[in-house]
Amino acid sequence: MMMSLVPLATRMRPQQLSEFLGQSHLLAPNQPLTLAIEHGKPHSMVFWGPPGTGKTTLAELIATNTQAEMIPLSAVLSGVKDIRDAIAIAEQRAHDNQPTILFVDEIHRF
Repeated sequence: MMMSLVPLATRMRPQQLSEFLGQSHLLAPNQPLTLAIEHGKPHSMVFWGPPGTGKTTLAELIATNTQAEMIPLSAVLSGVKDIRDAIAIAEQRAHDNQPTILFVDEIHRF
């Protein structure tokens, strides 16, 4: 039997907000982020923390639970043009009432 080529971290990643551990001050019932997700209106935010603490996973879960398109960029590999292009896509989607989450990983590298 062939082993999966999907990384273990990806296979173990939570698929539902209820599976996400930690950040209960934001994700518990009636807390700010939970309410924003429930209303489909996530706001601008910056996730900060060491590698492996769930920043990307939480962003993906927010996108999934708000039916938003997630545009992931890496500040290591992206430049101003990439950001502008992503914003243009997000603006067009907003015009069509389709939410977008622009996720910039390693933002401190800009």
